[in-house]
Amino acid sequence: MRKIILAAAAGAAALALAACSQNTEEAASDAADSAMADAEANMDAAGDAMQDAGNTVEGAAINAGDEIENAAADAEAAADKAAAEVDQAAADAKATGEAN
Repeated sequence: MRKIILAAAAGAAALALAACSQNTEEAASDAADSAMADAEANMDAAGDAMQDAGNTVEGAAINAGDEIENAAADAEAAADKAAAEVDQAAADAKATGEAN
């Protein structure tokens, strides 16, 4: 009788451990799935941040290029104006010299 009780107790312990093991396996699987979802969300967020940074850099480069073009146009206009003034001054000097 004693052996039957011990065998029943051992069987019950084995079933309890098997059930515990199944719960542990399910919990570990759920934790792994959750970690995978978190990693995927973080990768998506990092990708979005990189895209935003790229757009910001691209916008800044375009604005800088526009500003350089505007500055070059202003410099060209100033040089043309200065050349016209020099030409006018030379013409005035020549006319004054001829009049004397």
